[in-house]
Amino acid sequence: MAKIYVNKNRCKGCGYCVELCPMKTLSMSKEIGPKGYHVATPDEQGECLECGLCESICPDFALTVTSEDKEPETSNQVETQK
Repeated sequence: MAKIYVNKNRCKGCGYCVELCPMKTLSMSKEIGPKGYHVATPDEQGECLECGLCESICPDFALTVTSEDKEPETSNQVETQK
């Protein structure tokens, strides 16, 4: 099972990850990030295929997709779950 980590300090709310996720695992939250934008957030962690499309399409490198037993390599990542 995969986990999606969103760095809220980097996310500018472009929504590319939300639009292109094949499993519709991501959505835009009502939360406003530090840059003043609505940030992306995972809806259902269990539905993620770990395809990495959201991670590769993000222009700000704000997403990290990893296996459940792995933590992201950078310490400034913030895990978001509902």
